[in-house]
Amino acid sequence: MAEGFAEPAAISGYHAHIYYSAETKPVAARVREAIETRFTVTMGRWHDEPVGPHPISMYQVAFETAEFPRLVPWLMLNRDGLDVLVHPETDDAYADHAVHAAWLGTPQTLKLDILRRTRNG
Repeated sequence: MAEGFAEPAAISGYHAHIYYSAETKPVAARVREAIETRFTVTMGRWHDEPVGPHPISMYQVAFETAEFPRLVPWLMLNRDGLDVLVHPETDDAYADHAVHAAWLGTPQTLKLDILRRTRNG
């Protein structure tokens, strides 16, 4: 690969963060149950308060690279109005959340200053 480009082989997996409010938690629960029954994932806990860089309530879905082409298109069609952050897992948490992330719905303003950087830029 050309010098200066990131190597996709550095991606060890992905996270999808499903954001919700008190009003949309039932929708988030329905989406969560569907994900758990359809895909090979590791479900994170419900976080009803902001945690880490996430400014509102959310739960995390961790999945392997092989599951990406199944899960992400499903989320595109079935997120039911919820906002979703999808990002790779590399050795740079800042870049994963701020540079390499994809949003489904409305992007949230993350608290990026708390994330670890391993590269400049």
